[in-house]
Amino acid sequence: MEQKLKEITEKLYQEGVEKGNQEAEKIIAEAHETAKKVIEDAKKEAASIISKAEKDAGELNKNTRSELQLASKQLVASLEQEIVSLVNGKIVESSVKKAVDDKQFMQELIVTAVQNWTAGQDIKVFVNPLEKNEVEGFFASKAKEMLNKGLVIESANNVKAGFQLGPSDGSYKVSFSREDFINFFKEFLRPKVVELLFGDK
Repeated sequence: MEQKLKEITEKLYQEGVEKGNQEAEKIIAEAHETAKKVIEDAKKEAASIISKAEKDAGELNKNTRSELQLASKQLVASLEQEIVSLVNGKIVESSVKKAVDDKQFMQELIVTAVQNWTAGQDIKVFVNPLEKNEVEGFFASKAKEMLNKGLVIESANNVKAGFQLGPSDGSYKVSFSREDFINFFKEFLRPKVVELLFGDK
């Protein structure tokens, strides 16, 4: 009987151990499968992250290159404009200053402007106060008939160099100041200066 009990106990123990081993193997197998799936999912996620990062880096690189190219083109264009303005300004300003400072040339220019003014309209010429007597003297000796026809020469503090013309009623004035000549000739010569410096653009 004792032997029988021992055999039953041993059998139960053996069955329990086998069942436990089977259960453990099943749990281990499931754990392996789960771990394998987690690793595969992690690899897929890592590959997806790397692929997205590479794509983003490629886009960023492309965008950065485009922005750098655009910025460099804008910088070159801006530098060209600065160079043109500088050269154009030097050429025009020195030439215009020389012409405007030539009193005889300016006096003759005033006469030409007055002669070409609308016929039958009384005119006023506005000059720098320091030049008024000289201009009047010039007209008195060279173009007295214009003074006799109603031409009036007045001084104007806002005229630094050059002159202004307008009808006697003061409704408007046409300015021939140094700045007006400079601005006119800068615009007039600009395309030629661009072509001279940078070729045909």
